[in-house]
Amino acid sequence: MSSSLLGILIMCAGVLCLALGDAVSKWLGGTYDPIQIIFFRTLVSLPLIALLARWRGGWAALRTRRPGVHLLRGLIFTGTMFCFVTGLTLLPLAETTAIAFAAPLFVTLLSGPLLNERVAAVPFAASLVGFAGVLIVVRPGAAGFQWGALIVIGAAVCYALMMITARRYGGKERLWAMVFYATLVPLVVSALLLPGVWRTPQGLHWLGFVGSGVLGMGAVSFITLAFRYAPAALAAPFDYTAMVWAVLLGWWLWGEVPDVWVFVGAGVIIASGLAIALHERRVAVKARPSST
Repeated sequence: MSSSLLGILIMCAGVLCLALGDAVSKWLGGTYDPIQIIFFRTLVSLPLIALLARWRGGWAALRTRRPGVHLLRGLIFTGTMFCFVTGLTLLPLAETTAIAFAAPLFVTLLSGPLLNERVAAVPFAASLVGFAGVLIVVRPGAAGFQWGALIVIGAAVCYALMMITARRYGGKERLWAMVFYATLVPLVVSALLLPGVWRTPQGLHWLGFVGSGVLGMGAVSFITLAFRYAPAALAAPFDYTAMVWAVLLGWWLWGEVPDVWVFVGAGVIIASGLAIALHERRVAVKARPSST
């Protein structure tokens, strides 16, 4: 098996973990507050992240000189998780997933004012087309419109800010430090808010809370590992396989059957994301030093 094929398979495994984790969170969201779901998810994930960091680079991998940056990223990630889990409880799984795909589009538009990066015409136009796809899924003003869609868009914006801060500080901070503190802050915030929403888990719900954290950590690990075996431009597009899992899991577990406009909108969003990824790959290839 080639290295690239292995990377793609690992990427698909990571995306499957994400989709399963989302399904578990949606299931738990029918009974528990999103704050409690975030608390258990981060409570389970954080020790696993620490162990992986210890294995990959020792405890030094968690050292940082920018605690303020990590606090900011952690608060943004808290908002991401809260909005997304809330959205899962209000919308079908496939629709939530489709709207969340807008995050890279927000990265393209926000990288200009926040990173002082010049946004080329192709990714800018692709982003606008992608937002048209979001409108197709959300359909503001239509009878099927739900305000939960705006909450998921909020999650996409927050996640885009996470990616932007990762781009800005990723070369200055260790990878596992960024992952660790981005998980620690939501754990602390949710722990502080937990007494006001606590509900004692029953039966299989305990397994669900633990499974959600394990799946979340599995997703991060697999996706990170995938980029060690396959080029980013080759592996990243397979993130969109999440839509397949979302449709299947939503249908199997809740009898959710997305209408044609969700598929059309998702297709437009995915095509826009792929166009941006392809453009970035071409730019990177042109910027690569020549061997001659």
